[in-house]
Amino acid sequence: MDVPGWRREGPAERAASEASIDLYWLPLGAGGWFVRLNGRIYEAIYALLDARQALDLYHSALEVCLPEGRFVIEVSWPIQDAEGASRGVVLEGPVGSRSLARFRVSRYELRRWRDGVIPDADEAVASPQRLTDDPDLARGLLDLVGSVPRLVWGRDETGTGEMWNSNSVISWLIARSGLPIDAIELPAGGRAPGWDAGLVVARLPVVASGFSSRAIRPSQGSSCVVRGTPRLLPVGLPRASRGSRRRSSSPSSRQG
Repeated sequence: MDVPGWRREGPAERAASEASIDLYWLPLGAGGWFVRLNGRIYEAIYALLDARQALDLYHSALEVCLPEGRFVIEVSWPIQDAEGASRGVVLEGPVGSRSLARFRVSRYELRRWRDGVIPDADEAVASPQRLTDDPDLARGLLDLVGSVPRLVWGRDETGTGEMWNSNSVISWLIARSGLPIDAIELPAGGRAPGWDAGLVVARLPVVASGFSSRAIRPSQGSSCVVRGTPRLLPVGLPRASRGSRRRSSSPSSRQG
């Protein structure tokens, strides 16, 4: 079924593309019934408080392709083990409270994973959305990953009106990179808790910076496989938060 506005690429066109940034919208709890159930309960409560219809919750991730390699940018919590280097972990941040961050269960990790995978990519909705084909913008975003603010997941430390979470990290990276914001569309009937927090923080002075970004070296044989049909979005300047009434982060999970 054709969707208006989606650009369809042939195999030759895809092979010719050396640089891209694609955004994926993943249903909260995709691949796991427990997280999905908790997400529905969470959204039902806040929908009742806001006197609105309950929406589907989404978690976001990025895939960056360059001649140097293909990279997956995603936040994960809880951290599955201490082998973060194998997943391209660039930095970790606290969950709930900084005082508890000495425990692995109370930290999230941000990955810049060469040749990595988005575990639930097959369940992504209205994805991928192509943000750019500009190699300079793609490299710029990768360089920014190590500078993401290590704010506390589940708290609003910067007064944005919304709690910080994995979606905040992705929107912060997009905004700071000068990639399009207003053209990005959520799947119909969905929302991404934490997204606006990242946009607001991106406009503030640097706060709570993470570890320095590691150097990116060329990788032989790396390839970018487009899953589905990417939507090419016009490049524009990021704008401030859209002022939604979203008030909190998503429930405990790898996503949201």
